Amino acid sequence: MRAVERQLAALAADLPDVTLLQTVPGVGLITATALVALVTDIRRFPSGRHFASFLGLTPKEDSSASRRRLGAISKQGDVYLRMLVTHGARSVLWHAKAAVHPTSLQCWAVQTEQRRGHNVAAVAVANKLARIVWAVWVQQRPFAANHRPA
Repeated sequence: MRAVERQLAALAADLPDVTLLQTVPGVGLITATALVALVTDIRRFPSGRHFASFLGLTPKEDSSASRRRLGAISKQGDVYLRMLVTHGARSVLWHAKAAVHPTSLQCWAVQTEQRRGHNVAAVAVANKLARIVWAVWVQQRPFAANHRPA
């Protein structure tokens, strides 16, 4: 196992996108390499919502006319990637509860958990992380926890 991790770390050193994605909370070496390997070109997704939908992290929609109904997550993307992002979200949620000075993402995660429950909050955080991954990857800028847009 350690040999495989060393091989992944050596591979990640050659791929700048993997290093960039690891700046996002909840995205480690395995998740970053899996994302880069499966997605390859992030620009094929016009927005973070499309990317989250590709991973199966958006709700199913059963709407007509002015009535909008959102159901459970679609689970139609890659099972392995969705599992990795969801486990990363659970880690973010767990660290958010223990944070002394929580970031805005951590505050949002804890508030969502208090409102909706742990599992729903974990999937919501996973959805948000997928959108953050898309933004970081497209803009080629590391994640900044307390970034304020100009």
